Amino acid sequence: MTLPPAPPRDRAFGHDALVVCDNVVRIYQTETVEVQALQGLDLLVDRGELIAVVGASGSGKSTLLNVLAGTDAPTAGKVRVAGHDLTDLTRTEQVHYRRHVVGFVRQQAARNLVPYLTAAQVVQLPMTIAGTPARTRATRADELLDLLGVAHCRDRRPVEMSGGEQQRVSIAVALANDPQLLLADEPTGELDSETAAEVFSALRTVNRELGATVVVVTHDAAVSGQVARTVAIRDGRTSSEVLRSEETDGAPATAEEYAVMDRAGRVQLPREYREALALTRRVRLALAADHVEIRSSSDRDGDA
Repeated sequence: MTLPPAPPRDRAFGHDALVVCDNVVRIYQTETVEVQALQGLDLLVDRGELIAVVGASGSGKSTLLNVLAGTDAPTAGKVRVAGHDLTDLTRTEQVHYRRHVVGFVRQQAARNLVPYLTAAQVVQLPMTIAGTPARTRATRADELLDLLGVAHCRDRRPVEMSGGEQQRVSIAVALANDPQLLLADEPTGELDSETAAEVFSALRTVNRELGATVVVVTHDAAVSGQVARTVAIRDGRTSSEVLRSEETDGAPATAEEYAVMDRAGRVQLPREYREALALTRRVRLALAADHVEIRSSSDRDGDA
């Protein structure tokens, strides 16, 4: 008797993505309080993407960024960046990951820079720690400062720079060791709109010119509106995504919002939808030819 061939094994979730978050949970616990910052979050980011992550305060977006940066560890689930399993790194591997795989830009420029170092010196600092030869360090620093439009700040210390110049130098510092993933936590949060636009333009430049994958956490609607993909986090899970297309051949740019279904089949319905249709703990589902109907448990006739 010839047995049928075994079905092929499923390829790993996000096998070709640069960033893979698979059912990630992060719980902070004290003696009296347990906070579930991430509650089964799924996220894929492809190599070369520039995405914005948005969400209300306490939604889990900063926790997500810290997990991806390797400065925090998930309580459960899997996180993989550029082939590195962040839940199973040795101490030596963690150091290598933070130095070479990921770069981080914080909201407060003062936390990214060193008061007594010039722009050129602080950009070279991560390379010095990594053991990069002096000539290579100097060349790399000059190239990054020029690319980001702050070559004129080469010999200036932070106190001699504007807020926008400080943040663009901070981006250069984060890129010094040529990371595959650049994370930016509210990089325009303390800047006026014109300066914020300059900083975000710098992020677009490094994404386009250097091929860096960029994930930006932001509250700024103007920033999130300039990326092709915006991911919204609600209650520790990805809840929706907005995909934008650019204007081409006279066709106007478009933006369409999608609810995100996780691997368990869960979809978060916006609160205004639930309240408008009186959707509570139980709802009725019906499968139609090309859509799924959701009805209030008390609504036996009308569609919702």
